[in-house]
Amino acid sequence: MIARIWRARATPDRAPAYDAYFARVVVPELEVVPGFERATVLHAARGDTVEITVMTWWTSLGAIEAFAGDRVTDAVVHDEAARLLIDFDRVVTHQEVTYDACRRSQ
Repeated sequence: MIARIWRARATPDRAPAYDAYFARVVVPELEVVPGFERATVLHAARGDTVEITVMTWWTSLGAIEAFAGDRVTDAVVHDEAARLLIDFDRVVTHQEVTYDACRRSQ
């Protein structure tokens, strides 16, 4: 499993709008790409901004390539999403997931 990690910054009032956009537009696009597993969006308040971290989870680097193209480290950011953000990273990082656990039901 490979985690694709990207960061952006938004104002506190725009961060929820980005989340809504991500759920409405980005997730449906990702769900049709073979090898996409799931997506996680994280927020961290940083003074007058919110740092947004998006992690998408993939079965392989090849699956990411099917989504992002040959330049897999280039960020894929739609114009509408960019307008909701103060700024965003132009590159992403990829990390191999070596351990992932979820809570067991009792």
